[in-house]
Amino acid sequence: MKKIFAFRKKVSFMTVDSKNKVGSLAKGFKVLESFTHAFEALTLSEVCSRSGLDSGTVFRILNTLVDLGYIEKLEETKQFHLTLKVANLGFNAIGRSDIRDLALPILRSLAKRIGETVSFATLEGANMVYLERVRVGLARLGVDIRVGSVIPAYCSAIGQALLAFLPEEELEHVLNLEPDFREVVPMDKDEIPVMEQLKSIKAKGYILKRSSFNSSLTVLALPVFDRDRYPIGAISVVVPSIRISEDELFIKAFDSMTETSEKLSRAINVSGSATSAI
Repeated sequence: MKKIFAFRKKVSFMTVDSKNKVGSLAKGFKVLESFTHAFEALTLSEVCSRSGLDSGTVFRILNTLVDLGYIEKLEETKQFHLTLKVANLGFNAIGRSDIRDLALPILRSLAKRIGETVSFATLEGANMVYLERVRVGLARLGVDIRVGSVIPAYCSAIGQALLAFLPEEELEHVLNLEPDFREVVPMDKDEIPVMEQLKSIKAKGYILKRSSFNSSLTVLALPVFDRDRYPIGAISVVVPSIRISEDELFIKAFDSMTETSEKLSRAINVSGSATSAI
């Protein structure tokens, strides 16, 4: 029986009948998802454009969300922005497990040892959700990844490191889901030889490549397994390509990352942060 994080349900292949859905609720989430780190404040017309909904619907939803405290309206600019009440929903989801408490000291040790920025993420639908990230120094890497960031799994190094080890049926399902490109530049899935890349990653046990979202960065990523060798997450190290070559990064970080992946796996299994999926 496969093991997964308590906060992550194993992929379900069931579809929900449209009669059992609440359309207005779905539209409400479309409005909320229009706001991102790059688009923190939006006018009504901008929300319409980003959500694909008509102005009347957006107007009513925004007013409802303002009344509930999830959105605030800036009267001087006629713009809307999310409040911290929305953030509470996300942090409640991440906080359902003590996985972050387990991962942070282990990632800090790795970051200190190799002197580079390291991350830990897990799969949610078609995307990778960053649960922890430890930066080294004050230099920015050209990508705004932080705890809670969401990026598509199929075209990211940290995502491919996990996908390569999924059971075939689950992998097929994940690849058929719609990824979230709100925080990165959209990419055409048909132009990426995903299956070939995943076969290579599975054979090697890791992925080392230029970032799909910033060609000036190089990423080394490895999966994190449970006791049944089911991929429950992935760790990555990212460096400026101009400072260190792929070969140098591999020599510098691979052994330490392998050790870290194994430590994280043991910590998760011992703590009981992984639970059985039915």
